[in-house]
Amino acid sequence: MIAVPHYISPGEYLAIESQSQIRHEYRRGLVYAMAGGTDNHDRIAFNFLKVIDDHLGDSTDCRFHSGNVKVNYKDEFYYYPDAFVTCDPCDRQNRYLKRYPKLIAEVISPSTIAFDQGEKFKDYQQLETLEEYVLISQETQRVECRRRTSKGVWETTIYETGEPVILQSINLQFPIAALYRGID
Repeated sequence: MIAVPHYISPGEYLAIESQSQIRHEYRRGLVYAMAGGTDNHDRIAFNFLKVIDDHLGDSTDCRFHSGNVKVNYKDEFYYYPDAFVTCDPCDRQNRYLKRYPKLIAEVISPSTIAFDQGEKFKDYQQLETLEEYVLISQETQRVECRRRTSKGVWETTIYETGEPVILQSINLQFPIAALYRGID
C-alpha cells in the first residue's frame, strides 16, 4: 500500500504521537511510521549506549538517550535517533523531546543508509550544538564519524575493524569491537 502525502502540523503530530503505540518521525509536515529493527541493530545500539553510560557515569551534566526520545529542530523535524548525548541543561525541561544534542548516532542498514547519510544529516546539521554525527554499520565493523570543525565545516573519519573509535564531543575512545559484541 502506498501512503498518500498529507500535511500535518507539528502540534497535530505531537498530539497523535503522544497517544500512539507506534513511533513516527516527522519531517516538514509529513509523518513516517518507523519500521522495526533487526536483532543486530538493537544489540549495536545497546552496546553503544553501554559504552557511553560506562564513560559518562554519574559525574557529568551530560545525559544519553536511546531511540525512545525525540530530537527536534524548530518545527522542521522530530526524529528518534538510535542514541544521542545532550549536555545542555535546557534539555532537562522536557522528558520526551530534546533540542540541544552534541552527539547523535544512527545504526544504519541497507534500507536507511541513503536517508541517514543524506537528508537526515542535512537536517541534523541545523542543530547548532551538534558536534558529531555517528553512523554505525550493521553489516561490517565500520563507524563513520562526521565532526563539525571550529570553522563550521564537517569532516569525516572512518573507523574499521581493529581500530579504536574516538568521539571527541564527549572525550571518549573505545575499541570498535565493543559495538559488535554479541552480534551474529
